[in-house]
Amino acid sequence: MEYKNQPLIFFDGYCILCSWSVRFVKKRDKRGVFSFIPLQSSEASAIKNLMAQDNDMPDSIILLENRKVWQMSDAALRIARKLNFPWNLLYGFIVLPKFLRDAAYKFIASRRYSWFGKRDTCYLDNPPL
Repeated sequence: MEYKNQPLIFFDGYCILCSWSVRFVKKRDKRGVFSFIPLQSSEASAIKNLMAQDNDMPDSIILLENRKVWQMSDAALRIARKLNFPWNLLYGFIVLPKFLRDAAYKFIASRRYSWFGKRDTCYLDNPPL
């Protein structure tokens, strides 16, 4: 596996909201900063082993950047920071207390399937036209 030391975004490949988010980031990642890996893939499992994570990867977004793992609101905001203007301004929300940011993130993440739905196959296996 070669990712040219690019930041890796791990996402739920079956979640429609997550797939939409990947398309959103790809469209605004003009410099090609990010690579994307579904959490359900064998690559994600292999990288998890390399990272020696004790906990299971959550069913949410994970950013692996410079050998550091970012999850939940930290991951989302660090991703936004590398996007083009005006989306990079969202990083300003980092000043909010982490427990508040993560509570809002968990609220949405726990309802994402019921609100947005779930695919039978991964977005990257069958990308939309």
